[in-house]
Amino acid sequence: MIAETELKTGVIFGDSENQEYVYMPGSEIGVDNPMCVYESDGRRLDVDLREALRLIRVRALRHAKHPVLGKSSC
Repeated sequence: MIAETELKTGVIFGDSENQEYVYMPGSEIGVDNPMCVYESDGRRLDVDLREALRLIRVRALRHAKHPVLGKSSC
């Protein structure tokens, strides 16, 4: 899946209008079972890769610029 590969290379997915983001922290890149971060409603939740991919799909998130972390690496 393309989104999985992009997450693993540092791409941030999001919707700036709704302030909703999914990304993989740099410290998780390259580990066997990486965790991702889902931000919504001012909260940050750790989610596994499978859940991150589901959120990207059902929320129709696209490459985005995070208000603190900046732009996707892609």
